[in-house]
Amino acid sequence: MTSRTTNQADVIPLRPLPTAADPAPQDLSQDLSRGLPREPLWRDLVGEVLRRERRAQGRTLKDVSEASRISMAYLSEVERGRKEASSEVLAAAAQALGLSLADVLALAGERLVSLAAARTRSRSRSLGAAGGHRSVRTTGPVGATGPAGPMGGVLLAA
Repeated sequence: MTSRTTNQADVIPLRPLPTAADPAPQDLSQDLSRGLPREPLWRDLVGEVLRRERRAQGRTLKDVSEASRISMAYLSEVERGRKEASSEVLAAAAQALGLSLADVLALAGERLVSLAAARTRSRSRSLGAAGGHRSVRTTGPVGATGPAGPMGGVLLAA
């Protein structure tokens, strides 16, 4: 066995590798395996915001890269949602675009809320059309006392 083979590890990707039939990376809306909108990744949302803002300003990737002191290749990967950028990188890119880090995160958050609402509507339509029912427990933990349990009706999600 060579050192090359011993240093290789089995890697399980977090999401399937794209195929020719898959939507473009900017299409955050569909999970083709279930026919439902997929849960968006934060890096996709932030990259989408950065790219949209850069294009709205009529600026090139090279221009923003130089202004932010981020390599053009890395900034491109951040915009395409291929890299999970650090807060320092995001702050530098935001500043180069005349935004604050809070502006970029707020815009990404708005997009997340919008996509989550669309996902919920789509899921509701799918369940309604199939005649399925979804149960949501709104009482406290199993074995809790009273209708809302000790948490006072707070629904915790992991």
